[in-house]
Amino acid sequence: MTCDEHLAWCKLRALEYADAGELTNAVASMGSDMNKHPKTASPLLTHLIAVGMLLIKDGPDAVREWINGFI
Repeated sequence: MTCDEHLAWCKLRALEYADAGELTNAVASMGSDMNKHPKTASPLLTHLIAVGMLLIKDGPDAVREWINGFI
């Protein structure tokens, strides 16, 4: 799987959780799945996940925007 394909897969899975109202799982899924590909894995994901968790209080749209912000 290419890096772009993997990123699309990560986003799809995370957005499915967000659409189901499972915002914590959406953020956790995005971070976990990103770590599964060598070109998307990064020690910085820990910090990005923390930001995503802070956005949960702002609701599903904020979490979706965070997920879609990965490029």
